[in-house]
Amino acid sequence: MIKIGVITASDRASAGIYEDISGVAIQETMKEYLKSKHEIVYRCIPDVQATIEATMIELCDEGCCLIVTTGGTGPALRDVTPEATENVCEKMMPGFGELMRQVSLKYVPTAILSRQTAGIRGKSLIINLPGKPKSIRECLDAVFPAVPYCIDLIGGDYLECNEEVIKAFRPK
Repeated sequence: MIKIGVITASDRASAGIYEDISGVAIQETMKEYLKSKHEIVYRCIPDVQATIEATMIELCDEGCCLIVTTGGTGPALRDVTPEATENVCEKMMPGFGELMRQVSLKYVPTAILSRQTAGIRGKSLIINLPGKPKSIRECLDAVFPAVPYCIDLIGGDYLECNEEVIKAFRPK
């Protein structure tokens, strides 16, 4: 079974102060995008770098070929998701963050404050997304066409997309 990890880094959502609508948005998007049978491995955790790192490592070790995070990518003191990602990854994939910011700038000038990134740990691709559901979908729509091929290249699971929703690019 293909495993997709979803991590929400939020002090308030993890404490139950408010509902984690961002994590739900990622899960719903994955269900729309993927034709491949898959299971979502979900975690909602506080904005603590050591906890984020340990959770990323745990999901990689559990065999998640893709781990998508939300939250913790801004400039606030508690925003440490990109630092956690850099610490656990063997290779960084800066093009993901560059494209996500470029797309987000079409909608809000504050996109330059976002520090989304992506990286590879073993056979897992980790992508950091912003925290708002609308922004999550805009960013995923932009980068996801490259995700299945990236996972192919690192020896991960074969992801088949629902081409009526999103088309993966794989060179012929």
